[in-house]
Amino acid sequence: MSYLVLARKYRPRNFTEMVGQDHVVQALSNALTTQRLHHAYMFTGTRGVGKTTVSRILAKSLNCQGVDGTGTITASPCGVCQACTDIDSGRFVDYTELDAASNRGVDEVQALLEQAVYKPVQGRFKVFMIDEVHMLTGHAFNAMLKTLEEPPEYLKFVLATTDPQKVPVTVLSRCLQFNLRPMAPETIREHLQKVLQVEQVAADVQALRLLARAARGSMRDALSLTDQAIAFGSGALAEATVRQMLGSVDRSHVFRLIDALAQGDGKAVVDTSEALRLNGLSAASTLEEMSAVLQRMAVLQAVPGLVADDDSDPEQAELQRLAVLMPMDETQLLYSICLHGRSELGLAPDEYAALTMVLLRLLAFKPAHPLQAAPEKKTLKHPPVAPDGVSTPPSAVAAPPPAATSLAGATASAVAAALPAERLGAKDQVPIQPPTPVAVVPATPDTQVRHALPHGQHLAIKETPEGALAAKDHRPEQAPPHAEQGSAATSIEAFQVRVQSDSPRDVVAADKPRAIDGTPEGDFWHATVQALIAAEAINAMARELALQSQLVARDSDEWLLRVERESLNHPGSRDRVMAALAAAGHPVRLAIEVGRVTDSPAKRNAAAAAERQLAAEKIVFDDPFVQSMMREFAAKIVPGSIKPL
Repeated sequence: MSYLVLARKYRPRNFTEMVGQDHVVQALSNALTTQRLHHAYMFTGTRGVGKTTVSRILAKSLNCQGVDGTGTITASPCGVCQACTDIDSGRFVDYTELDAASNRGVDEVQALLEQAVYKPVQGRFKVFMIDEVHMLTGHAFNAMLKTLEEPPEYLKFVLATTDPQKVPVTVLSRCLQFNLRPMAPETIREHLQKVLQVEQVAADVQALRLLARAARGSMRDALSLTDQAIAFGSGALAEATVRQMLGSVDRSHVFRLIDALAQGDGKAVVDTSEALRLNGLSAASTLEEMSAVLQRMAVLQAVPGLVADDDSDPEQAELQRLAVLMPMDETQLLYSICLHGRSELGLAPDEYAALTMVLLRLLAFKPAHPLQAAPEKKTLKHPPVAPDGVSTPPSAVAAPPPAATSLAGATASAVAAALPAERLGAKDQVPIQPPTPVAVVPATPDTQVRHALPHGQHLAIKETPEGALAAKDHRPEQAPPHAEQGSAATSIEAFQVRVQSDSPRDVVAADKPRAIDGTPEGDFWHATVQALIAAEAINAMARELALQSQLVARDSDEWLLRVERESLNHPGSRDRVMAALAAAGHPVRLAIEVGRVTDSPAKRNAAAAAERQLAAEKIVFDDPFVQSMMREFAAKIVPGSIKPL
């Protein structure tokens, strides 16, 4: 007797044996029980999820005669009567299956519909099952529309397709549509375990997990792969043999790569990639496995107390360790890099070299400082300062062209404005000092102004054709601060700003400095956090937690911090802050509460930055020469071009 493959041998015979399609089973069972039966059904879904199986079970439910021959329409066909056995064997005269992939013309459909005028020979209903119905031609669809809309009471249509978008809406509107979903890997694994127990085949749990993941939601693919694995493993399923058959990457390599990336160990990353090359393992499979592991890590990081569905999973402990080791933002970044890196493997001449480049990309973009600003394009230089503190003449400083100054200044200010002040690194914190303002004044058609240098110095102004202004040593009269206040103030406050920037984002003005209710604990915590950031002892989420928190109380062994967002209170971030404090001479335990924060290092940094910005803007706007240029030549200060240096 010939061998029957597992996918056919264990095809469900009734609705109770269906796996992973409870929503379809429930709807059809209730319809059969109450006998509220539609005349046309459409089953959609990917390959191997049970479309043809559901069609045959539905045909048996409509035509089942019962064990004693007195049965009626039922949701539980007996499976032993003449109608049930004939449908299972494919010889029931009133059940017709048409393969639309090979019979897609109008002639084949018309030949099928000609049988609709005849009543059933053996059963209660004629059932026409058209598989891959989306392959029919347009004329074939049109030929069946009328019969599909108003068939005889003894005729039922069952349509199946893997691509419902190609089915005309005129056909879809005449059918009840059921979408059979791809099955979860755990559902497939449990079913394979039951099948192999019946077959008396020994199998490792990890081997079944590999087969379930490789099936990609299709039970038929899972059973076919199981048949292949049994033959490959000589009647037994072991993890090593199944992994070798599938060509999948051992998760130990993936865990080693993620661990090396979390610790910034580039040598370990390159060595592991070379090991994959020597073992002949697929680079695409490596990125796919890494994406799956990173997804589970991200879930554990977002929900730390989440319990795994299967406690027997040996990978759970390693996943939890890596979830604590790698910050949340790096996990998300690496996940995105792995997803997009798969499309780059085919572009490189060597896929393993491409794999190494994809993995090293995280180290290149490793966020040592979260939301770190890109290097700004400098258009002006600081005036050299002599030992006696007097600035050198402005002629010693090279001035770029006016157009470049305007565009670059607006672009740099757009980048700076998009970054919150409290997220600037310690290197970006400038001590409060009298700022040196820089203002860019666009040229008018008659004159071209280069730069507004610090107050008291000269502006290089190109001479107009009329000779109205001198090119050198032109100093406006020192008018009183409030001279001609009406026209100047009106011009300053009422002018319409047009942002001259090549940046796609809007330039946002700096907020006014907010008053910080300073406390001794706040002074101590601000100094401590700034010292940790300067020493690069904390980064990523730990640095964010320290900056956004307020020190409420402290004693010898415990400090109480307060944060405004629960997302900052992450165990991994808290542990890294405690480790950094211990290394700095404060071996304490941190307790974190959620509440209103009034004095945090981030708020202090933001207030200081806003105060410096307002002071610089005030110097420029109060400058008599700037006011005269705005008044006489309708000059406008480009928003964001004033910066404290």
